[in-house]
Amino acid sequence: MDESGIFKVNIVTPDGQVYSHHSRRLIARATDGDLGILANHLPLIATLQIAEVRSLRADSDNREDEIAVNGGYLEFKDNVATIIADSAERARDIDLRRARYAKERAEKRIKKAEQTHDIDDRQRAQVALARAINRINVSQHR
Repeated sequence: MDESGIFKVNIVTPDGQVYSHHSRRLIARATDGDLGILANHLPLIATLQIAEVRSLRADSDNREDEIAVNGGYLEFKDNVATIIADSAERARDIDLRRARYAKERAEKRIKKAEQTHDIDDRQRAQVALARAINRINVSQHR
């Protein structure tokens, strides 16, 4: 394998390492816009949104891994991209039925919170809805 243009990607949650591979390109959604990272990128730290992270694997010319990341932080330094998130799931590990059920529950909570004017619960339900939608979208890339 030609090592030029390759860097390491690690995704870690409180439950442990979710992803660790060499990559040619990493795409992530930061709070201020999308990031595209290649080898030798300048060091950076970014806050991530609830969104899909895509890594173009170094061991294949066209294999891209998709990971549902629920916020967190990305650090790139010395050709290592590290994402620390509350939770993250690879597309192949997502239980689509469970994700759809979580989406329905969140939508019901939002409606109830709007009726009772519970702003805090509505915000928590909106985050749960965004996470469920992200998992559903990423699972469709299997």
